[in-house]
Amino acid sequence: MDILNLVDGRWIEGSGAEFTDTNPARPDEVVARGHAASSEQVELAIRAARAAAPGWRATPHHERAAVLSGAAALIDAAAEEWGRELSREEGKTLPEGVAEVRGAARILRYYAAEADRESGEIYASPRRGENLLVMRKPVGVAGVITPFNFPIAIPAWKLAPALTYGNTVVWKPSSLVPLLAARLAGALADAGLPAGVLNLVYGEADAGAAIIGHPGVDVVSFTGSTEVGRAVIARCGELAKPVQTEMGGKNAAVVLADADLDHAAEQVCAGAFRSTGQKCTATSRLVVEESVADELLRKVAARAAELVVGDPLGAGVDMGPLVSAAARDRVSAGVRDALGQGATVLAGARPYTEGDLAAGWFTPPTVLALPGTDVDVWSRELFGPVVGAVRASGPEEALRLANHSEHGLSAAIFTRDLGAALQAVEHLEVGVLHVNSESAGTFPWVPFGGTKLSGFGPREQGRAAREFFTQTVTVYLGAPA
Repeated sequence: MDILNLVDGRWIEGSGAEFTDTNPARPDEVVARGHAASSEQVELAIRAARAAAPGWRATPHHERAAVLSGAAALIDAAAEEWGRELSREEGKTLPEGVAEVRGAARILRYYAAEADRESGEIYASPRRGENLLVMRKPVGVAGVITPFNFPIAIPAWKLAPALTYGNTVVWKPSSLVPLLAARLAGALADAGLPAGVLNLVYGEADAGAAIIGHPGVDVVSFTGSTEVGRAVIARCGELAKPVQTEMGGKNAAVVLADADLDHAAEQVCAGAFRSTGQKCTATSRLVVEESVADELLRKVAARAAELVVGDPLGAGVDMGPLVSAAARDRVSAGVRDALGQGATVLAGARPYTEGDLAAGWFTPPTVLALPGTDVDVWSRELFGPVVGAVRASGPEEALRLANHSEHGLSAAIFTRDLGAALQAVEHLEVGVLHVNSESAGTFPWVPFGGTKLSGFGPREQGRAAREFFTQTVTVYLGAPA
């Protein structure tokens, strides 16, 4: 498929560098190709969003919601086809790809329903004949920058609230996964989104920088690496521009001595190896209470060794490839470094050297026993199917080890003790906590985001998104004398 940019309601060929979307399971297979937007086309996209903003803002909320609902219906109808395309360009297994597409439709429906919810507040005034109203208005033009790992779900949870609350958008997705971006933008356009309200431009860092730095863009929402996210925060700080960032995680699963070990092992592996570990909420650190460590680690290693790695479109495949050769090489290098620093292999670790798995960008599900927390893999995000395990003398040390990270996005704790679970809620420095379930996973009606280097700015999803994509006006409404 030839990928086009969407600018002011028109699908246009980019004037910038060519990009190629390849199948990570078969790198010689081209899924799609296109050209990035030139700097002039990015400028046109921002101008189009600016020009469309007054009309979209004035459109009744229920009419805006109807567009989101219509797009959700189109996405649901195409879920099987688009899920297959997602698996081909990103590497998720087919069930995961289809589920992500359907999840995007659910997100759009949730934010369409915002038209039926309250949109402001009334307070009493101490003055006679006066009421205090808190009204919400759109912020204007939103710049949205999204990553490769959830090519339709993450854009949906940014675009849907931006649009439902009356903002216009300039969106730059990852060029590694351009096809699903085009599908989502096309569904919104086909559902009746007016020209200029959503503009889709492909490009690399220069395009993102142009969007972030443009005076016509009022707010920026970014998901990506910590390094880039910090640069985005710094730039927006210079410009006094509101920014929302989600910058990944180094998420811990804590298994206490009283846990159901079979369940814990299953959930740890689900958190570590689904989506080939390419989730910001994936489990990459494991803290096990000493008295059950040997048994739990045997179970985790055995489950990891059972996973079927292969073509994500194949039946019975549990884990597909990483998204690129660079990602595979980064993960392999991280495992080598860990072994050089004293880690012990419990499962995986050896690169594939022959057959289809060697030809694609595959890496094995890997479990490492770490000699301590000074091993680089404990703190460095590899963004792949690697989990490093350490032992804790008891629950208090387990929570301390889980907090031993610059990131604070997600965590999981496995225990039958309600008191221990409540202690985790109180003391774990994360934005998302799972009790007796994997560290990954989120629903669109509750807030999502992290602490420390995992996030900056208002939370995403749920009604929390309203805090970023709207601004309040406090009205002192008095009756005329």
